[in-house]
Amino acid sequence: MQYTANYQSPFGNILLAADNLGLTGLWFEGQRYFALHLDEEHEEKEIPIFSMTKNWLDIYFSGREPDFTPPLHIIGSGFHKEVSEIMLSIPYGKTMTYGEIAATVASKRGIKRMSARAVGGAVGHNEISIIVPCHRVVGTGGNLTGYGGGIQRKIKLLELEGVNLSGFFVPKKGTAL
Repeated sequence: MQYTANYQSPFGNILLAADNLGLTGLWFEGQRYFALHLDEEHEEKEIPIFSMTKNWLDIYFSGREPDFTPPLHIIGSGFHKEVSEIMLSIPYGKTMTYGEIAATVASKRGIKRMSARAVGGAVGHNEISIIVPCHRVVGTGGNLTGYGGGIQRKIKLLELEGVNLSGFFVPKKGTAL
């Protein structure tokens, strides 16, 4: 059984989802793939993991790095979980390219190379945004490509973490939060 709760962030409403194992979803309202793997039968209910997650989000949105991570239950293929673990290793205020993640996956698997495009698909389908920091993944040469919650949110999240965006290609303004 999955449970849901809402959180109002400075960048829009967030839907949280969890089961008995951990947080299964964190989506900005209206983002791409919103609640994609949320059980059709779920219950809106405040459970302890939501209190912990909301505390984490309060700290994060105050501009500080939380010193804990709520229990996570990443749902997906082995590849998706592997990419998620690498995203979790990206330090607060830093970025990593799709190519670097692909190289890390290839190295762990003992193969010559892994497709950055395949990594992009896994990153794009991240169900637990912000905590599994897909917003820290950028294109080659600092291209701020794709973010399910919208490119302007990606920019705001990186700015919140103190990332200097001067060396990045930032799309023109106009995409609303």
